[in-house]
Order: sequence, then C-alpha cells, then structure tokens
Amino acid sequence: MSARKLSRREFLVLSGSAAATSVLAACGAPSAPAPAAAPTQAPAKVEPTKPPAAAAPAGKYKEAPMLAELVKAGKLPPVDQRLPDNPLVVKPVEKVGKYGGTWRTALKGAGDNAWLMRTIGYDFLTRWNREWTEISPNLAESWTVNADASEYTFKLRKGVKWSDGKPFGADDVVFFFTDVLNNKDLTAAPGNQYKADGKVCTAVKVDDNTVTIKFAAPQGLFLQQITSNGNGQEITTYQAAYAKQFHKTYADPAKLDALIKEAKVETWIQLFQTKVQTPPGSSMQARWANLEMPVLNAWVLTAPYLAKDPVKAVRNPYYWKVDTAGNQLPYIDNIFYDFIEDVQVMALKAAAGEIDMMDRSLNTNTNKPIFVDSAQKANLGFFEEIPAGMNVMCISLNLSVKDKQKNAIFNDLNFRIGLSYAINRKELIDVLWVGQGEPYQCAPRPTSPYYNEKLAKQYTEYDVKKANEYLDKVLPKKDGDGFRLMPDGNRLVILFEISNAPNKEWAEAGPMLQKYWKAAGVDIQPKVVDRALMYTHKDANEIEMNCWAGDGGLDVMMESRWYFPFSTESQYAVGWYYYWIKDARAVEPPAAAKKQQELYDQLKATGDTKKQDELMKQILQISQEQFWVIGVSLQPTGYGIVKNNFKNVPKSMPTAWNYPNPAPYDPPQFFFES
Repeated sequence: MSARKLSRREFLVLSGSAAATSVLAACGAPSAPAPAAAPTQAPAKVEPTKPPAAAAPAGKYKEAPMLAELVKAGKLPPVDQRLPDNPLVVKPVEKVGKYGGTWRTALKGAGDNAWLMRTIGYDFLTRWNREWTEISPNLAESWTVNADASEYTFKLRKGVKWSDGKPFGADDVVFFFTDVLNNKDLTAAPGNQYKADGKVCTAVKVDDNTVTIKFAAPQGLFLQQITSNGNGQEITTYQAAYAKQFHKTYADPAKLDALIKEAKVETWIQLFQTKVQTPPGSSMQARWANLEMPVLNAWVLTAPYLAKDPVKAVRNPYYWKVDTAGNQLPYIDNIFYDFIEDVQVMALKAAAGEIDMMDRSLNTNTNKPIFVDSAQKANLGFFEEIPAGMNVMCISLNLSVKDKQKNAIFNDLNFRIGLSYAINRKELIDVLWVGQGEPYQCAPRPTSPYYNEKLAKQYTEYDVKKANEYLDKVLPKKDGDGFRLMPDGNRLVILFEISNAPNKEWAEAGPMLQKYWKAAGVDIQPKVVDRALMYTHKDANEIEMNCWAGDGGLDVMMESRWYFPFSTESQYAVGWYYYWIKDARAVEPPAAAKKQQELYDQLKATGDTKKQDELMKQILQISQEQFWVIGVSLQPTGYGIVKNNFKNVPKSMPTAWNYPNPAPYDPPQFFFES
C-alpha cells in the first residue's frame, strides 16, 4: 500500500459506501498502481450484473485422476454432468495447475475455524475480486437492485450441486431466510446485515434459480456485507433437503423425536443447531463438525474439527468452478489441518518444511527470522500481506460490565485516558514487534479518507505523571501498596483476559502492561486463556478487560467494531451492541453510543455516498471524543509463508477479516509443482 492518501473514488469498497453491483476500493499490491476504478453508481442506477468475461470452455471438461477412476467404476457421474451449465471460470494466478497432493497447514487450537473459512469456506452468493476493488459473481451469476436498495434479486448459477450431488437453488436460499433467519427459536438476534428499519428481511422464490431478498426499508450496504467474511456465509450453508429433517416445521414428529434422542439433546432446536447451525454453547459452526452435512465448497471434511485432533478434507467431486483450460477445480486432492495449540511449535514445523502455505497465527515478527534462517533447507518462501487492520493490539475495558462499581470506573473517560498515558508504547513496539510500528490508537489508517489524526494519536505519549493526574480524578485513594481503592474501600483489581491465539505477543505484553499500570497505581492481572473460552466470556458479557487486533483500518464502514458498539466483536461494549439489536442480554448504553448507532442506521438506509461519508465521519468524531478503546501500535505490513513448489499464490495480497485472505485468490487454483 503506498503512502498516499486514497481518493474517495478508490476507496468505496473498503469503506463499504457503495451499494451498486460494481463496488470500488483501493487495496492492491504496493508494487503496482491501483487498478482503474469504474464510475460510482448509487443504488437507484444499479444495472444488472453480467457474467464474467471468460466463458466456460467448449467441449468436455477435464477432472482429477482420482475422480476419473470413480467415474470409470460407475461410482460417480461424468464430470460434464457434475458441473453447472455455466461454471465459474477461475483464472490461475501464474499458470494452469496440476492435480494431486496434500496441502499441509494448521489450526491454532480449538477456536480457529476462521482459517477453515479462509481456505475452504468462502463460497458465498458474491465474492470480492482479488484486488478488493469490486464485488464479483459467484454462486449468484448476476443480480439486480431496485431504485431504493430495498430489494435485491439474485440469479443463481444453474446446475450447481451440493457435495452429495443434489441441486443447489432458490429453495435452499429461501429456506435460510424463512426457516432459520426468521425463526426466533433458531435466530434470536439476526445480524444487522439482514435488517432495515428494525425489521428482518425476507426471501421470495421467483423461479428455481432466482430469489429476491426484500427489506422493509433501504439497506444500502447489503451487498458489501454479504460479500464479506462471516456475514454472507449462512445464505449458502443450508441445503434445505438435508436441514428439513431436523426442523420442526417439516420433519415427521416420530422421526424427529428419534433423532433428538440419538443426538442426546433435549429439543428439536438443539438438534438443528448441532446438526446444521451452531451447537449450543459453542462458536463452532456445525459444518466443521458434522461430516454428513452437504457443502458447496471445493473440499469436504473427512475428519471433523474437534479438540486435539487434526482436521482433514478431500476434494468435492461436484465443485462448480473450472480453470481457463476447462479443468475442474480444485487441483489439490486433500488438505491436512494439523491441530497445534502452541504457535512456537507451529513455527518450528513450518521451518522444518512441514507446512506448505499459511498466513495465520504463525506469521509474527518474532517468528520471521526463524523462517528466514531455514528458508533454503525447508524450500520456503514468503508473500506480502497488505493490512486493512489499524492496530496490533486494542485493549478493551468492558464498558458494559455487570459490576456496578467497575462499570462506573471504566466509563469514566479520565480512567481510560490515564491508563493510556501509562503505557510505554515504544518499549512494547521495540521488544515485542521488533521495532515495526508507531504509537497509535484505534483509528482508521493514515491512508484512509476517514483518517482522524486526533483519534489516532491522542493520549499515546508515555507520561506516568499525566497518567496519575487523570487517574487521581477517578480513584484518588490508595492502599499501603500504592494501588487505587474503589469507593467501597476495596482495591480495584481488574482481570485482563488475553487470548492464546492468534498472536503470542499479546501474552508477552500482559506482564509489561501490568508493570506500566502498577506504576500508576492500578492493579491489573493478566491471564492467558484459550481463545474459545475468551469468546464465550465475551459473548456472555462476563469479561472485565481483554484485547484483540485492530480491524477496520481501511474497511471503516464495513468493520466499525472499534469505533462504536457495532457487533459482538466490539469487545469493549458487547452489552451495548445487544441493546442495539434488542437482544435479551442488552445493557443500555450512554447517549453518545446510542447516537453512533442511530447514525449508522441512517448510513445503512441511504445509497447516497456523500451522505454516508458525512455520517461515518460523525461516528468517528464521537469515537474520538469518547475514546472507547486503548490502542498500542499501527499495524505494519505482514507476510505469509509458502513452499517454493506450492504454486499460484500471489506475491502480495490484502489481508482483513472482511477480505478473508487467501480466499479471494482462490485456494482451489493452488497446486504443487513437482
């Protein structure tokens, strides 16, 4: 990413502010100029999308030898019968690949299903193109949007099949919207991407391959939201024919009761969640554990994602994409996800040549020298990652914490300012991030058109005297050890939960931060916990303090978690987010946070990009004034590792939650060159 400030025209996709079918952005490789942007369109002018320029190759398609053998044995239909009428044609990054091999990679502990999504799960209705400059056709080969962005009609790719060979179509999409999203037993709090004017959208089947999504009011960000990681996956997750056997509306009562008993659950709701949705008390989607569940992905799991055991996947014979030579994808036969809880062990395996390609968990600054030293022996190379993130570590006090005394303390702006001044950011950066970065709060990156210098740089000075001045305004009394006392006379002790993944630097930062804050009289106790446990505590609003990476440095509108209570990823105020979506776990936010949520509702309800810009800047201004979260350092350029014989991986790619790299670069076209 160059240092110049991005123009409004270049930045439309990254900010999520266009509602047209061609959306613009700027996040290309730094070594080349940004691709030319297309003219901006408001929703009222959206034209029907067109299929990709590359047409399906003429003649018979080709397939992997392992599938050809199954066809020959009569165990599988011919490849032409397995592919849709108009397969999506994927252009290889370097060249047409070869079939075969097992991709060796890894999962960090029990809560790393995001790496599964990024490698084999990004098969949504729409997709980001590789440059992150527009929304491209995927399972939907085209779509139209009405004048006020309240209706979206998708034309599905005809002839696509699930991994069990059954057809995918409008019935599957409608099932999700009607029987899952709009079923309060299964979806207590639908995501904001599915709402307008407080009402959840509905789906109408037009024909077998066409479906219309209807909102009660304009929803100007819907396309961007369902194209981004996490937001659009549910729409193409449920095969109606399979899921209905677990759904009370459709299942035979006697058979349903038998399945409930067999699964050792108590209700049909728990059964449905366990089999096709998300099991109760878990953040793990059922599709990563239930091997019977049909999928639309390039690889199908053969060993589930369970604690301690590796995850395995094999090519899907019904995958609906081909390369430019008419070869059915994927090229690679199998994927092996080793289960590794220790990042250092993961790094040593990679350095020994036992990981073929990966850009998650192990790609820390401290690990890079290990990979450089072993590169020749391990036949290892690197690719560059251009971050959309803005901070290496966002530190969150839970402003919706249930404890009344701590709630009042945490919500005092002076307390947060005092903690921020007490942090020696330069020392943290030098020791933990090998000098890469600069003191920075949780704010849009300098190249963003939404850059707010005061938000980015306020209170980043290391000044213990100032820290104490601000903290004295909140808790002036101290005990014999110099720690601050709460109004009830007890010492303020804050449990600081730090996830064990994906970054080990957070755990190492814990004791250093504890030392800085002790100097200001605040007793904060860092505790490293399993990522899945931390998420359970966070979602239940049971955390006092925690940390995470700073997403939303470029994709500001689409990823606003750190700027206002935007999602359950807004770790500093999950209870306030629940208030916004009217969840039973709600904690009423202060007026400033309510105002931000109202502004974002207005932003979503318009397709006017200028108005969206104005509203987003108002949200950021409030964020600057309220200083919800404490940042450490601006996120530097990252890297991934790749074996030299593992081909079609680009030299550089964007990286973000909303751009779930490497997925937009099509892992099905990765291959091994012998």
